[in-house]
Amino acid sequence: MTNHQSPITNPQSPILNHQQWMHQALELAQVAGEAGEVPVGAVIVDAAGNLIATGENRKERDKDPTAHAEVIAIRSAAKTLQSWRLDQCTLYVTLEPCPMCAGAIVHARLATIVYSVDDTKTGSIRTVINIPSSPASNHRLQVVGGILESACRQQLQSWFAAKRHKHK
Repeated sequence: MTNHQSPITNPQSPILNHQQWMHQALELAQVAGEAGEVPVGAVIVDAAGNLIATGENRKERDKDPTAHAEVIAIRSAAKTLQSWRLDQCTLYVTLEPCPMCAGAIVHARLATIVYSVDDTKTGSIRTVINIPSSPASNHRLQVVGGILESACRQQLQSWFAAKRHKHK
């Protein structure tokens, strides 16, 4: 389990069980993968530990380049809370967010992001670029990486291997 440090680290909270919520995100990713989407799932939990929103990749199904799991979950959470400010919430996502999603996370003022697998191509929380800690970012958030990393990595690798095999 990798714990990516940010200026503020996020110790395991007694209220928020990182593995429990990541399991739910992993289940959503499975649904997305079975529907032909890159298997990424996301859940948002409020400060009291209540699930308030979920999302799964829907780019192909919705024909929408912004239909990433994180964006869908953020939109749903904002509607649920009747506020665009999600500053008391934690986002759990199975893959490190891309630049678009990292920007949405910052703009939504999420308190914490917990992700599973580093994305070596477009990871924009810590791996390729670091949008939350950038001088251009007007919000700082806590970051935890590596939760259920091997299970999420295996899911992604299996999905991409099956997709490559199907196209041969």
